[in-house]
Amino acid sequence: MLSSDQLIESDSDYLLAFQRAEHLSKDHLVVFGVLPTSPHTGYGYIRPGREIGGGAGGSEAGTAGEADGYTLDAFFEKPDQTTAEEYLNKGYLWNSGMFLFNSSIFLDECRQHAPAVVEAFELPVDEAYRNTPRISIDYGIMEKTDRAAVVPFASGWNDLGTFDALYSVLPKNGDKNAVRGEHIGIRSNDNLIIGDRLIATIGISNLAIVETKDAILVAARDQAQHVGEVAKLLKERGDERTSFHTQVHRPWGSYTTLEDGGIYKIKRVSVPPGRRLSLQIHHHRSEHWVVVKGTAEVTVGERTFLLRNGESTFVPAGTVHRLANPGMLPLELIEVQIGEYKGEDDIVRIEDDFARV
Repeated sequence: MLSSDQLIESDSDYLLAFQRAEHLSKDHLVVFGVLPTSPHTGYGYIRPGREIGGGAGGSEAGTAGEADGYTLDAFFEKPDQTTAEEYLNKGYLWNSGMFLFNSSIFLDECRQHAPAVVEAFELPVDEAYRNTPRISIDYGIMEKTDRAAVVPFASGWNDLGTFDALYSVLPKNGDKNAVRGEHIGIRSNDNLIIGDRLIATIGISNLAIVETKDAILVAARDQAQHVGEVAKLLKERGDERTSFHTQVHRPWGSYTTLEDGGIYKIKRVSVPPGRRLSLQIHHHRSEHWVVVKGTAEVTVGERTFLLRNGESTFVPAGTVHRLANPGMLPLELIEVQIGEYKGEDDIVRIEDDFARV
């Protein structure tokens, strides 16, 4: 199990760690503990216990008789600076969140320590994810099992879980700004700047500026890890941006919100060849479709017909309709929604190729 937001140097130490973990996984649930390079306060820590294992695979995986890893003595949450320095001096390891499991051992321990998770995944997939308890694998299993082991991980490793961590690994220009996109800086240095449009800065330092189609973040780089608090506030307000980005992927393709004008919304809808949306009704909005690329097969009420580049149709509120791509090329169209309510829950599906409710 490898996290998607980690930057790892794949070298001989990387291979060695996995060989040792594979050897231990016959009897243990293995977590990789990164050898710390500093008293970092942004990571959890692991206290290794006694040595276990006798060397995995001879010369390729360590000296014969050399331990593969350690029993896992204890987990510790992200510490303050003083505590982090103590952990470093005591030989504690960073908790990487990377694991290697024998699936049968994992399920046995899961049934014992987190049975609600196993029960949830005996349900159909959609229900399984809805019913799974919101607990981490550390809290649910690793802190409770007596079969946990830790393998030291010596490769280059960075958890890109914060904007400051991202800044540390990106290339810098002459003013030590890490830039993804177009930027003009005047007396600006040590900033992380990411955007789809031109971003101009004057007289600023040590900031994270991140611009996307639906939001802009401006934060002190050393405070940007608190971005989750912004998401929490938005969720408390019922803001749908906590659930949907401007580009939303669906089983039939995707749509991108280009503009939301209150009583109208403009989307770009993309449908791959051979896919189609559900046969559906909207009670609170009408839709106007304009094909800009490809060929659309459109059902509106009792009629089914083709639309090509530049052609359009209108779907009144309360009318049964469907969009499909019968061609061999991707279909793109512009959808203009008009109505007092345009929420994604205003969909009554009559038929659906993907068995959605």
